[in-house]
This record gives sequence, structure tokens and C-alpha cells, in this order.
Amino acid sequence: PTDWRSPYAHVLVSDLPGMKKEEVKVEVDDGRVLQISGERKVKDGNGGSDKNDPECKWHRVERCRGKFLRRFTQDSS
Repeated sequence: PTDWRSPYAHVLVSDLPGMKKEEVKVEVDDGRVLQISGERKVKDGNGGSDKNDPECKWHRVERCRGKFLRRFTQDSS
């Protein structure tokens, strides 16, 4: 989810759980279009969070994985 936070300025706050700052790309196209993109990957083949611990397995994964892209266009006013 992404929220607008201020009626006086364009401030976007996006919730990207599990994503590191360097895994998210933020760009501005044509001075009017803000684009947020990235890719959420699985940590390892077993779904575990620690490759060195064979006992570590997830019971349920509720976050989508794969590429994502979101665009926001600023009004001309």
C-alpha cells in the first residue's frame, strides 16, 4: 500500500515489508511520473530464512514474490 501524507506537498509512503532500500528503485520520468519498482525474491529453495539451518522452514508465506512496478502521475496544477 502507498499513502499520500500531506495536502501541501507530494509525500508518498510505501509499505514494502522484507525489502531492503537498495532493492527498491525510485525514478521520476518526464518530471511528472514517479515510478517505484523492484523484485521480491525467496531467500532459499526451502522457503527458510537461514540457509545454514535445515530445521528452519516457513509454515505459510503470505507475501507475493516477483517483480513489482507502481506509477504515480502528478497533476499539471
